[in-house]
Amino acid sequence: MSDRISPPLTGGERETLRAYLDFHRATLAMKCEGVSEEDMRRRSSPPSELTLLGLVRHMAEVERTWFRRVIDSQDLPLVWSDSGDYQQAFDLEGATVREAVSTWQREVAHSREIEQAAESLDVTGYFPRWGSDVSLRLVMLHLIHEYARHNGHADFLREAIDGTTGP
Repeated sequence: MSDRISPPLTGGERETLRAYLDFHRATLAMKCEGVSEEDMRRRSSPPSELTLLGLVRHMAEVERTWFRRVIDSQDLPLVWSDSGDYQQAFDLEGATVREAVSTWQREVAHSREIEQAAESLDVTGYFPRWGSDVSLRLVMLHLIHEYARHNGHADFLREAIDGTTGP
C-alpha cells in the first residue's frame, strides 16, 4: 500500500483530489513500513498517547466515518468505539499492527469504491456532528487535511524510532 506517486501538476478537480488523498494515504503507509510491533506502539512524547499504531487505527475510523457513514449513509459503528469516541483508537490494549493495518486498508478500499461510484463531487451526506449535509468534495478535502496533519506526527514518530526522515 505504500506505492506513492506524486499528484498531477495539471488535471481536473476530482483527479487531483483523489491523487492527493492517495498520496497522503501512501505516505502514512510508508512511515509505518518496516517498523516493529513494539516501535509502532512507541509514544511520541509522554503523556501523549500518540503512536504510529494509534494513527493507523485513527485513520481507519476517519475513513469509515466520512465515506461509509456520511457519504454512503451506512448505519454502522466505529471500529474500536461503541460510544463514538475517536480517541479510543489510541487505546492500544489488545491492538495489533496486523489488525490495524488490515482494517485501515479495508476502509481505504471502501472509501475508494464509494468515491468512484459517486456521480460527482457535489454528492452529499449528512454529518450529525455538524448537523449539516456535506459534499464529497468537502470530505475529500477534509481527509487530505487530516492525513497531512497526522503524517506530520508520523514524521516525528518515525524519526524518534530509527532516525528515518524524508518525504
